Amino acid sequence: MEVSENCFHCGQGIEKERILFDERIFCCNGCKSVYEILNTNNLSNFYELNKTAGIRPSDENASQFDYLDTPEIFDKVTDFSEGNTSLITFKVPVIHCSSCIWLLESLHTLNENIKYSQVNFTRKTLQVSFNHNDLKLSELAKFLTNLGYKPVISLETADKNEDHLDKSLLVKFAIAAFAFGNGMFLAFPEYIGGEDYWMEHYKGLFRTLIFLLATPVVFYSASDYYKSAWYGLKNKIVNIDVPIVLGIFVLYGRSIYEVVTDYGPGYFDTLCGLLFFMLLGKIFQKRTYSALSYDRDYKSFYPIAVTKVDFEGKQDNILLSEIKVGDRILVRNQEIIPVDGILINGEGNIDNSFITGESESISKQPGDKIFAGGKQIGSSLELEVIKNVDQSYLTQLWNKEAFKKHETGLDNLTNNVSKYFTFIILGIALAAGTYWYFIDLDKMFQVISAILIIACPCALALSAPFTFGHIMRILGRNKFYVKDTLTIEKIAKINTIVFDKTGTITHRKKSNIKYEGPEMQEFDVLNIKTLLKNSNHPLSKSLYEFIESKDEYFPVDRFQEISGKGYEASVRGNIYKIGSARYNNQESKNLETAVYISKNDEFLGKFIFKNEYRAKLKDLFKKLTNYNIYILSGDNSSEENQLKELIPNCQAMAFNQSPEDKLNYIKNLQDKNLKVAMLGDGLNDAGALKQSNVGIAIADDTNSFTPSSDVIMNGDKVVTLDNYLNVCKGSITIVKMTFIISFLYNIVGLSYAVTGHMHPLFAALIMPASSITVVTFTTVSTWILGRKYFKKHA
Repeated sequence: MEVSENCFHCGQGIEKERILFDERIFCCNGCKSVYEILNTNNLSNFYELNKTAGIRPSDENASQFDYLDTPEIFDKVTDFSEGNTSLITFKVPVIHCSSCIWLLESLHTLNENIKYSQVNFTRKTLQVSFNHNDLKLSELAKFLTNLGYKPVISLETADKNEDHLDKSLLVKFAIAAFAFGNGMFLAFPEYIGGEDYWMEHYKGLFRTLIFLLATPVVFYSASDYYKSAWYGLKNKIVNIDVPIVLGIFVLYGRSIYEVVTDYGPGYFDTLCGLLFFMLLGKIFQKRTYSALSYDRDYKSFYPIAVTKVDFEGKQDNILLSEIKVGDRILVRNQEIIPVDGILINGEGNIDNSFITGESESISKQPGDKIFAGGKQIGSSLELEVIKNVDQSYLTQLWNKEAFKKHETGLDNLTNNVSKYFTFIILGIALAAGTYWYFIDLDKMFQVISAILIIACPCALALSAPFTFGHIMRILGRNKFYVKDTLTIEKIAKINTIVFDKTGTITHRKKSNIKYEGPEMQEFDVLNIKTLLKNSNHPLSKSLYEFIESKDEYFPVDRFQEISGKGYEASVRGNIYKIGSARYNNQESKNLETAVYISKNDEFLGKFIFKNEYRAKLKDLFKKLTNYNIYILSGDNSSEENQLKELIPNCQAMAFNQSPEDKLNYIKNLQDKNLKVAMLGDGLNDAGALKQSNVGIAIADDTNSFTPSSDVIMNGDKVVTLDNYLNVCKGSITIVKMTFIISFLYNIVGLSYAVTGHMHPLFAALIMPASSITVVTFTTVSTWILGRKYFKKHA
């Protein structure tokens, strides 16, 4: 007898050719080549992660992707293309396991022109950043095809439609429903039968018909469970589908035995009902997950306001979601560009590090295209919008791996519980089966099937994502935008809060500014207003609104900003400096917040600011007594006494802090094992926000989107911060309660199943019922939690 041979790379049987290489057997040159590439680049761990995980490369025509190199198509399918870097998102349907992800995220080690690659497993997409000068897009697509991961390229990739429910799952469900309904109908006479002659005569026919109905249900409708169990076992993982598959085979095998030996009618109708309810639960679960991810990716409109400019130069702050193609927007120094646009005015100096990971700046002239996600460094720009806001693209930037703070959360807890869960269930089934084998052999099959079916922890898997999905939605409606579900867990663990002063606990009002110095000429006033327009600092914005003069725009040359000190530039042939006293070579008065202005190194005057603290701030700090409170400020200590009165429970205050000082301050707190949340300006405090356990960027009317923050919060909501903290803490309690509900279902169900008091069909009914209970509980409890703290928008 011949032993069938399988390819070392893809695991398929050897059919046409048998290639021996490196003491291993391959089914084709393609598989051999992929093995060679992986081996040469020290990536042979790929096979350790999942034996025979490789995919046989396509042997189609090599020129099939050449059309991608035509400029029009290249521009349409790429997300970003600047300098020598392009970014593209491919749909790769054949991604199926952990080793696929591992290999596709290691592409940069296989090809030096690939900078990074990132897989979204649930959407089966691969985002690749590559050098388009040395690696054509067609060559990249061929390279992926040769590895066995052929990308599906649709020219409609820009229109990101909602992924519809898997049609094959609905077909499997429909077959199970048909077989269940008809099987119950055919089995009914035998259930109520008795000694009826006609029934006795035709029972063989009825049993055969039920068997014929049940067989496609077992082999087709339940196929996803077999695949999942098989992939798990191949990777030496006993996943939760293993006991389910055992339960199905026990019932099916026992039923065939009973019918063949004329021992009884079997459990075919029960089996169809079982798979009907299990698939119903699966559809419900998939709908739940897709609803959550759809809501997250496409409707997460952050409170980012964009400065819209009309043709007379008048500025107006509008929400990002209200931008239309053809609008003109203003982008200041250090601001993120929210949409693709054409440069109309100003000199672009774009840092694309948020997109490409490389912090080299690219200069742009009027007429050039500028991509969303870049950051302007230098004087302000006026752009004409050429593409609608793609909120999911900004979400992608926000969720990029580089900005993630790696911490394990409840997901990990769920995985660990599930891991041991299966072994416990198999142990219980074995013990109960052994016991019933000696007591009642018929009952043994019923008991084993009921145990294996009832113990599915689907409800356990649903509890955390569903609860956090609802909480994210509630927080978002109340202008507190959370990056991901792990952030909610991190907020719940916070014990220390650091507030930046300017723009966070203070807000801007024109009435609180006073000019001191000789009267300025109209020429200088207009130039200074032009220069103020270029900065995103809260004081500069206040000053811009305070100076009442025409909104004229003059070219700004040699713009330079020193963070924490000030900025300078040449306007109409004169160099102006705006910033701190020391930056303008002046003596500072310690008890005032002021912006000093000089022209050609000659001091002109200063604008003195009286800080306006947000209303009800004192009430907030009374409610935050369980937290360590710290205040940081780039200003001097002029308002220290006022702050101490406002925040009696403040641990410490630090003034004259540069952005680097703030970052180090956070580090020092973390060294004392404190879990720190930082509230600050999303741009000037980016380093400190990224360093903290939870970085909360405060957005009043500014483009404060920064990938280094975990939360974007509307400035008006700062005084109700305690509500958001309490909701996050409450959500953890809800998740723990859903875990308890899920375990109670399993404990009660198992106790009935083990003692032989539960029919397998009833077990199948209880399984989706536990998921529905958990989802209903989380929906109601999160709504109650939301209503408790946010009466209008729960």
